[in-house]
Parts: sequence; structure tokens; C-alpha cells
Amino acid sequence: MRAHAEVPAGPTGQSEPTAPAANPPERSLDLPFVRERRSLRDQVTHALRAALIAGELRPDVIYSAPSLAAQFRVSATPVREAMLDLVKEGLVEVVRNKGFRVTALSGRDLDEYTEIRSMIEIPVIVRLADTADHAAIEALRPVAAAIVAAAERRDLIGYLESDRQFHLGLLELGGNQRLVEVVGDLRKRSRLYGLNHLAARGALVASAREHEEILDLLIAGDGEGVRRAMSEHLGHIRSLWSDPARESAPE
Repeated sequence: MRAHAEVPAGPTGQSEPTAPAANPPERSLDLPFVRERRSLRDQVTHALRAALIAGELRPDVIYSAPSLAAQFRVSATPVREAMLDLVKEGLVEVVRNKGFRVTALSGRDLDEYTEIRSMIEIPVIVRLADTADHAAIEALRPVAAAIVAAAERRDLIGYLESDRQFHLGLLELGGNQRLVEVVGDLRKRSRLYGLNHLAARGALVASAREHEEILDLLIAGDGEGVRRAMSEHLGHIRSLWSDPARESAPE
């Protein structure tokens, strides 16, 4: 009779199973706009959310998980899971037996988002002109430069990601994390349909440079200048939160 190898007893006196063999390393995935180490589901969710905010995903189109998965070069499962995450956030809705559709926003929705962001961001960032450490402000200089670089190469998703890092990074200097979360959520729900239009006529770079101006004013301690620049900047953002037809309208 063949002897069985003994399995060491655990702390309870019972035999513990041997550890499973290590999984082989995963192959490299060629996903768009993914720069961080995170789960595949999170990567897809992040990329889809950015495409939605940029206006790449449209309310009048039904998107299927398999068709999107083909563009990501992954299976449909993480895409389907990512879409369900966006459903929970209220950004997309399920179309039975067909796929998913981006939730439409009204002009009133967009006006209210702008008003809330203005009420939060402007006073917080104006205070930074007196209270923030200059080194902390300067640490955002490469992010502002990345916004301009993305605008110059018409990388809308890269533009939005750097823009998100910049605005939330400034707000974090104010020390209120709940406030940062609120603005982050408002940004997720926005739609910048006009980005394509700005990029096509070369105007996106000018908008991108507004971030560098805000940093210069903060370093100079010019609170009123920061207030003016932030008000103009958020006003420009609202002009981009418009109906998709705006892109095809004559200037």
C-alpha cells in the first residue's frame, strides 16, 4: 500500500491544504489610456468613464459589451462589469437585450453642476493664494504642462485625466477630502461635448493654458486674480457642457 505524504497540522490540530501552484504571469494587455496598476475591470471602467466625459460615448448610440471589448482587446466580461459600475453611478443605463446607453443630461443639469462647482472651487482655491505652501502649488506645474501637451496632440482623454488631477489636486490643498469627493463626482457626471470642436479648430490649447495662469496667480498671492481666472475657467467649461449638435453648428 502506497504511503501518503503527511500534511502538517494547523493551529487547530487539523491538516491544512497545501498552497496551490502559482498562476503563470498574465500577458501584456494593450488597453487605451491606462497608466496605473489596477484590476482589469477598473481599467476599463476608468477608460469608459473618461470617454463618456469627453463626449466620445453618445446618448443616441447603444453600445454593446462585445463591440467595446473588441476595441479594448479584452473579453466582454470586464467591459460588461465596467458598464454596470457606470450604471450604478447613473452615467449609463441598460437597454434590454441590446447593451448600454449614456444617460442624457439637460441644460438645467449642466447649469446646476456649474453652479455647485463654482460655489465650492472658487472660494477654496482663492484661499490657497494666502494659505498654500508654494512648493505644494508648484508640484502641480507638471500636471498643468501635461494638460497643455495633451491639448497640443489632441488627446482628449489624456487632457481630461490631467485636468482632473489638476483640479482635484488643488482642492486637496484645502484639506477637505469630502469636498474633493463631491467635486470628483460632479466631474464624473459632466459631458464635455465641445472638446472635439475646440481641438479641431486649435482652440483647446488656449483653454489648457488657463491652468498655468491659475498657478502663476496663486504663487503671486493674487487672490482677486485667482477668483477672476477661476470664474472665467469654469464658465468656459460650462460652454463645453452642451448638446452634441453644438459641434456641427456653424460658428
